[in-house]
Amino acid sequence: MSGKNVTEVVQADAEGVGRAARILESGGLVALPTETVYGLAARADSADAVARIYATKGRPDFNPLIVHVRDRVQAEEIAHFDDRALDLAERFWPGPLTMVLPLREGAQIAGAVTAGLPTIALRQPAHRVMQAVLAQTGFPVAAPSANRSEEISPTLPDHVVASLGDACPMVLDGGASQKGLESTIVALREGGEWSLLRPGPVTKETLERILGPETAATDAGIEAPGQLSRHYSPGKPMKLSASRAEDGEYFIGFGELDGDCNLSPSGDLIEAAARLYDCLHRAAASEKPAIAVAPIPYGEVGRAINDRLRRAASLPD
Repeated sequence: MSGKNVTEVVQADAEGVGRAARILESGGLVALPTETVYGLAARADSADAVARIYATKGRPDFNPLIVHVRDRVQAEEIAHFDDRALDLAERFWPGPLTMVLPLREGAQIAGAVTAGLPTIALRQPAHRVMQAVLAQTGFPVAAPSANRSEEISPTLPDHVVASLGDACPMVLDGGASQKGLESTIVALREGGEWSLLRPGPVTKETLERILGPETAATDAGIEAPGQLSRHYSPGKPMKLSASRAEDGEYFIGFGELDGDCNLSPSGDLIEAAARLYDCLHRAAASEKPAIAVAPIPYGEVGRAINDRLRRAASLPD
């Protein structure tokens, strides 16, 4: 760590939640647990507070942020919900689904949150700690993953401290993130069209059963987090779909292919998703200069795991 300040890891009890809420109210930053990953939170209605998120993460200003809301009533004050959005909110909120929707004129949201786009990404989180903080603050909270831009997302308080150091003065400790992967992001467009912008715990197959087939991808550019080609990087060369490790490689196994860290010895993709970032953090911290990862099946949650691995390895689309 640098400087005289030290990141404080605080238990997520009533006192800790109250302290986090007061820091947010004053325009400060707090790392908060969600069911997906830990988020670096600031009040979404303050330009100065949102600017602190971008500066702390080293995040490019064209990459918009997800806004976390207390409930659907608060969400509808920020964005326009059509019948599809209302249906998805009823099915999956609170939970790991983010919707990109048209921004309401006059919504009390700092311009940097949307990176100047006419849309906004909204989610109602399911984690009891994040819900408690949102209930106390009364305002929506912008909260991208609590790590330096392009680095591995955090699923434990220690991951936050290792990435951000004393740049984040407080981490509210809610234990390990249950899902372990960032939320699914779906953009609902005019004319019934929709696009999956980031795969996640709510799968493409599930969305297609509700919304119909996904429409063709657009050239709209960056509309939501997680679309940059390089992301979740451990800072070492990575080889994917490897059957074994070569000399000098930290091997992340799956199923019967065991390794230095196994995503799921039983081949359970839900467990693999929950353990993915922790294994990547372990690989990054190891003395071995390179990483190899066992093959992960595609389909359902496997699609999201492979998406993160591909971006971590900086492989072409």
